[in-house]
Amino acid sequence: MKIIVTAGGTMGHINPALAIIEKFKSQEKDCQILYIGTHNRMEKDVIPKLGIPYKAITIYGFTKNIFYDFKNIFCLISAVKKCKKIIQEFKPDVVIGVGGYVTYPVIKAAHELNITTFIHEQNSIPGKTNKMVAKYADLIGVTFLKSKEYLKTNGQIFYTGHPCGAKALQAKKITKQELKVASNKPLVTFVAGSLGSDSLNQKMKAFLQSPKNYEIIYITGKIHYESFTKTKFSPNVHIMPYIDNLPGLLKSSDLVISRAGAGILSEILALKIPAIIIPSPNVANNHQYYNAKELEEKNCIIMLNENELTKDKINDAIDNLLNDPKKRAHMKTMMEKEEVQNSCQIIYDTIKKALTKK
Repeated sequence: MKIIVTAGGTMGHINPALAIIEKFKSQEKDCQILYIGTHNRMEKDVIPKLGIPYKAITIYGFTKNIFYDFKNIFCLISAVKKCKKIIQEFKPDVVIGVGGYVTYPVIKAAHELNITTFIHEQNSIPGKTNKMVAKYADLIGVTFLKSKEYLKTNGQIFYTGHPCGAKALQAKKITKQELKVASNKPLVTFVAGSLGSDSLNQKMKAFLQSPKNYEIIYITGKIHYESFTKTKFSPNVHIMPYIDNLPGLLKSSDLVISRAGAGILSEILALKIPAIIIPSPNVANNHQYYNAKELEEKNCIIMLNENELTKDKINDAIDNLLNDPKKRAHMKTMMEKEEVQNSCQIIYDTIKKALTKK
């Protein structure tokens, strides 16, 4: 089987794409993969390092700048033409899009060439690109059932859960000893997405300066690390810029505090880690709020709004959860009802079935 995969912009799109690639490689002995990404975003570095053949196209996201967007229309037309050429040369059985504006020209080109197309939507409220490209998709997988309301398509929409959940279960645990934190104290992990969050970092500084009876690992994001470490924090606080094996860290964590990206939420559900979720207010369609709201309503997580966040509020939320084993146990029980452990298998089986029928 030959597959083209496209996804880009953030690890929130790239990681589920990699999970899907891994599943196809495990199921198809002679599987050939080609990844199409942008020429200037993080996938251009991440994917080639993994030994996955990579083709770059020049494409930019649309803005509200009329002059810039007018120029970008010609860039998009050129990108579709280049994608057609790549597809005709590679001759894939299926083209898979997993989010980011780079997916639009790839999926559109595949549709025009009558190649089977699949896209995956990770968030409760679909992104702009997936809303636009849905009409070109034969198959659409969704993490949240609510997404179906926003996707206009003649294709098949099916519930998959998030591809990263199952991958998290396979991750190698990073022990507290390896992390150099006290093994006899609870460990609270803070993470604000692959890029970090300056606004959240600033709100957390006062909280991190006072001693606690638990250990804290605080992941700043690479671009914020240097400036963040200029502040002196309590000895129980351990600052990290980034970690490749976040699920391995979560396996040693007693509580996680994070944004509401679909990827991290799927890992939290899969690993059954009690969680306090702080949605980012600076994302398209406020989708992180809706991601978290759906899980909060099902008693899987506790949600706090960033604009209401104070030192005392975050302190009380952590203390209340760490000191309430019944609450944590109930959250884990509710997570078990929501988690989809075989997301990638569902995606593989559905695509395989569609290709067999074609």
